[in-house]
Amino acid sequence: MLTKVVRQSKITLIAGLSMMSSLAYANDPDYGIVPPQINAQTYILMDYHSGAVLAAANPDQRQAPASLTKMMTSYVIGDAIKQGKLHPTDMVTITEKSWGKNFPGSSKMFLNLNQQVSVDDLNRGIIIVSGNDACVAIAEHMYGSEQAFIEQMNKFVRQFDLKNTHFETVHGLDHEGQYSSARDMAIIGAHLIRDLPEEYKIYAEKEFTFNKIKQPNRNGLLWDKSMNVDGLKTGHTNSAGYNLVASATQNNMRLISVVMGVDSMKGREVETKKLLQWGFSRFETFKTLDANKTVSEQTVYYGAENKAQLGVLDDAFITIPKGRTADLKARYELDNKNLQAPLVKGQVVGKVIYQLDGKDIAAVNLQVMQDVEEAGFFGKAWDWVILTVKGLFD
Repeated sequence: MLTKVVRQSKITLIAGLSMMSSLAYANDPDYGIVPPQINAQTYILMDYHSGAVLAAANPDQRQAPASLTKMMTSYVIGDAIKQGKLHPTDMVTITEKSWGKNFPGSSKMFLNLNQQVSVDDLNRGIIIVSGNDACVAIAEHMYGSEQAFIEQMNKFVRQFDLKNTHFETVHGLDHEGQYSSARDMAIIGAHLIRDLPEEYKIYAEKEFTFNKIKQPNRNGLLWDKSMNVDGLKTGHTNSAGYNLVASATQNNMRLISVVMGVDSMKGREVETKKLLQWGFSRFETFKTLDANKTVSEQTVYYGAENKAQLGVLDDAFITIPKGRTADLKARYELDNKNLQAPLVKGQVVGKVIYQLDGKDIAAVNLQVMQDVEEAGFFGKAWDWVILTVKGLFD
C-alpha cells in the first residue's frame, strides 16, 4: 500500500540517471555492505535497470579515458545507423589521415591508403579491436572532419548530463583537456545497452578479421565461463593506466562496472570480476511499477476532466540487498497539493519514494498518464470557488 504525502522537499538525483530511468537513488545509498578491496584509482558498480550505485571509490574523479572514448564514438555511429543517416553497407575511402600507418604502436584495424571499407567493418574495427585508424576514417566520412565528429560526441555528453566528461579525440589517445569519470562511463555504457541494442550486440563478439589479420576482442572477460559478460570496452595509455567497462547479466539482473587506472591488463579483469561477482551475490533487482499502470487517481482542478491517472510511462526497478524485499516501504508524494490543468502526458507531478530501515533510498517520478486540457470559463470559475473555500480550511 502506498502512503500519500504532499511533497515538501526534493530528493537529490544522480547526474545522468534521469536520462536512463525514471528511478533515481538518493546520494548513492549506503546499505552497510562492505565491497571488496579494489585496486584501481577509481571504480563504480551500477545496476543497469535501476541506476543504483552499489559500490564506488572516487566515481566522479576525472581520469584520462583512453580507448573507453570509443564507447561514445560507437554511440554516435550507432545512433546515426538507427536514424537511417548512415548504413552498414556504406563504403568509406581511407584517407591519408585515417591510414593505419599514422598510428604506430597503438591499436588499429590496419587500414590501407585509398582502400574502400564498409561502415560495418569500420564499426567492428572500432568496437572489437579498438582501431584508432577506423575511428578517424568513419569520423571523416560522417562529418567531414574529426573535429565535427567530436562536437557530436560532446553534444551527447551534454544530453546525457555527464558532469565530468569532455572529449578532444575520436579514439582516446591522450590529449590535454580530455577526461571522463567512472560514473560517466557507466552511464554511457547504459545508454549504449538501452538506446542501441543492435550496436551493443557487437560488443560481445570475440574476434574480428580484416585484411586477413585476425585480432581478439581486448575484453578478456568475454571468455570467462563463470560469468555472462557481454561487453563493453577496454582502454590503456601511459597516462590513463588500464581501464575496463564491463557489463554482465545474471537471471533478471544486469550490472555495469568501471575500473580506471589499474596497474596491468590482467589486473583490470581481476578487479572487474571481483566487483561483478560481489554485486550479484549481495543484491537483487526487481520491478516495482509497471509501465502505463495507474498508481493513483487524483482530482484535477481547472480541467476538462476532473480526474488524472498517475503512474509511470516506463517500467521502474529497484535494487536492494538480497532478502530485504519484505522490509521495503513505499509512499507517494505530490509536488503540489492540488493538481491543476493543463496537464501533459508524461508530466512529472510527484514521486514514489522507497524506504528501507527508515531511510529514503530511491524515488520514481510519478507521471500523468494522459493529457488533461483546460476547462471552459464556467468550469474554471467553479473550481476557483472550490479551491478558495478549501484554502480557508487548510
